Amino acid sequence: MRDSDRTVIRALALFREIAEAEFDRLIEGAFLQRFPMHVVLINEGEHADFLHIIVEGVVELFARYEARETTIEILQPVTTFIPAAVVRDDVYLKSARTLAPSRILMIPATNVREMFGRDPVFARAVVDEVALRYRRLVRALKDQKLRTGAERLANWILETDRQQGSRGRVSMPYEKRTLSALLGMTPENLSRTLASLTAHGISGNGREILISDRDALLRCARPDPLIDGPE
Repeated sequence: MRDSDRTVIRALALFREIAEAEFDRLIEGAFLQRFPMHVVLINEGEHADFLHIIVEGVVELFARYEARETTIEILQPVTTFIPAAVVRDDVYLKSARTLAPSRILMIPATNVREMFGRDPVFARAVVDEVALRYRRLVRALKDQKLRTGAERLANWILETDRQQGSRGRVSMPYEKRTLSALLGMTPENLSRTLASLTAHGISGNGREILISDRDALLRCARPDPLIDGPE
């Protein structure tokens, strides 16, 4: 692992407070690997062998049931997945694949569980991490259950614009098919909803969305701190 990568990973809340010697023991046997886009990293139902950390790239968490598939979450650096299965020594409930060329650090799950049992500082950090994921899940569930498709899409546009520097010009970071699954829509419904939002201050140009009237978009989205954050 490069020193620059080590510094970035150490800065994660999960590892920030643990002693240097403990961190060295934790990452013993870990490896940093490059993956092209559209590579499945884990499959739901498989046993958790590693704690994965996204150093570069984009990862989609998704699930399948019979012939249906849905996107659960899109993750960007620097973050972990899926810590609950690792700590519980259990199977993954979600699958993961890369949406862009990515670098993933893979820490053996046995290292994580051993350190969880002996280091109270790390154990508290893991509990905080899992609690944060739970809160994100509740927010996402409320977004899906309580909002219309237009409201979900409007809030997604506003949040993505914030992440991209609040320029009023949102670049689609992944395919519309993936976005529609993330928002609980069909691709056709997403296209219709996007067209309907032109009356609320946006216009579309391929994989780019322009915000011409932010106030109108905010009135449509009606962001709520108990759904949209902060974390």
